[in-house]
Amino acid sequence: MSSAASTAEHLPDAQLDLRGTPCPINFVKTKLRLEKMAPGALLEVWLDPGEPMEQVPDSLTMEGYGIEQVEERTGFFAIRVRRPSEKSSE
Repeated sequence: MSSAASTAEHLPDAQLDLRGTPCPINFVKTKLRLEKMAPGALLEVWLDPGEPMEQVPDSLTMEGYGIEQVEERTGFFAIRVRRPSEKSSE
């Protein structure tokens, strides 16, 4: 029943502040950061409203990344992106 414990489990593994970064650079930086993270890791990315929010989440989804949360904050958006778990072929 501890809500603090369940909240802590969903904290991102890393944050990336891309406010002020133009498209498509913000998508490229997000993808490069995700590729360096462990499979299944969660990245929180801060994006400006407008074109970044219109382009980056859709581009990440097309690349196979899961958008788990989009939160509007004061003057920017925070999106949480999950790196897919690697599938082992046995």
